[in-house]
Amino acid sequence: MAEFNTWSSEVRLRSRAWGDEIARRAALAREPRPQGVSGPRAHLLWGELASFGMVARRLPRIHPAERPQPVMLLPGFGSHPLRMARMGSALGLAGHKVRDWGMGFNLGPTPENFAFLIERIEAQAQETGAPVALVGWSLGGLFAREAAKQLPHKVSSVITLGTPFSGDRHANNAWRAYQFITGHSVDAPPIGSDSASKPPVPTVALWSPRDGVVSPRSACGRPGERDRAVAMRCAHMGFANDPSVISEVLRQLDRKD
Repeated sequence: MAEFNTWSSEVRLRSRAWGDEIARRAALAREPRPQGVSGPRAHLLWGELASFGMVARRLPRIHPAERPQPVMLLPGFGSHPLRMARMGSALGLAGHKVRDWGMGFNLGPTPENFAFLIERIEAQAQETGAPVALVGWSLGGLFAREAAKQLPHKVSSVITLGTPFSGDRHANNAWRAYQFITGHSVDAPPIGSDSASKPPVPTVALWSPRDGVVSPRSACGRPGERDRAVAMRCAHMGFANDPSVISEVLRQLDRKD
């Protein structure tokens, strides 16, 4: 009987702690957006919902890469690496040595998963004998930018796809979901306090005026926050597999500057 009472008390304590944590995260999700800051308009967000399950039926025309290199793909927030499988296939067909980030779903940054990413990049660079190009979609691009700051000699370049690295961190339509799932404010991430600071490697930002999740200005960035910005014509969810985006990533990987 005593053992049952002890077990019952532990269950109640854990349930109460879990309830308190849910309440804390719900409060984070209910925080007001800063005055004067907004995300993409509603009709663009509805367009994202329509395109969520769409996958391009064809790959773009693939030419052999002029500069074959190791590449790592980093998925967006709430996404699995399989969402970037078509891009990975195209890059592989071109001759690049492609890996995903090795952590499954991207549920936000923690010191532990960032440390794992750093080790994985170092391992790929050592195994291939060359620095790694990082291609990050949305939140994956923030991981990529921060990793390149720590490993400038192990990262050859960073290509971000609809990544909100510039401006106010509330200028998107995902920040409330981010705060609820991660349990921390977008203004207080556990890694990278200055997301707009450019990594010390060639850094390219792909952005889209049709993005319904991230403000185009946040994904485009300002001069000095990236080396180049290229406008695409896709939804935010399309960055992972749109043929025009895949072609542009291949083109950027071949650039020598």
